[in-house]
Amino acid sequence: MRRLQKLFDNNRQWSASVRQKDPDFFEKLSQQQAPEYLWIGCSDSRVPANQITDLLPGELFVHRNVANQVIHADLNCLSVIQFAVDYLKVKHIIVCGHYGCGGVAEATRNSKLGMIDNWLRHVQDVKHKHKEALELISNDQALVNRMCELNVLEQVVNVCQTTVVQDAWDRGQELAVHSWIYGLKDGLLRDLGMCVTASEELEPLYSESVTAIVDKIPGAVAR
Repeated sequence: MRRLQKLFDNNRQWSASVRQKDPDFFEKLSQQQAPEYLWIGCSDSRVPANQITDLLPGELFVHRNVANQVIHADLNCLSVIQFAVDYLKVKHIIVCGHYGCGGVAEATRNSKLGMIDNWLRHVQDVKHKHKEALELISNDQALVNRMCELNVLEQVVNVCQTTVVQDAWDRGQELAVHSWIYGLKDGLLRDLGMCVTASEELEPLYSESVTAIVDKIPGAVAR
């Protein structure tokens, strides 16, 4: 029971199947890590980054936390971004949220869960920022969906405003920051419209993407 033998058995089967297809796969993988993508996503167990993008180990550098947050005081996330950008030289940073996110839903409802409330306070800041439009939504699921989308856009802004990304753009490094969201009910990824490749693109792309989301809300006007 304590050894979780089933997981060890699964691992051996997986390793054997990979080596059957490519006998040198793990040897080659151990020599170098050269992913083109950094994935910043939610910790939700239903959103496994490599599987939903159909990428092999070594092709995707991953950071996950509750509600896919990028907080400027979070040294864990910032260190991942710096390592990915400055050392691995990734060309794409993908911020990916998902519909039905529990963290976003609980923050939207102002639930009291304990210590994690401090983390989800940042999601509530997103709600407050777009309060006028969100208050027009009467359906709970629709409200959470719009919040999940807006949360992704706000985290893309946070990524773009880090000193790591700003410095990369200043020195002419090729780097794009993307806004994606994943559907649990259909397994599909959707682009929310922000693909930022330079500082001057951030504000207009953010404005356009927020407008596209707010336009889904009857009676709402983007500001």
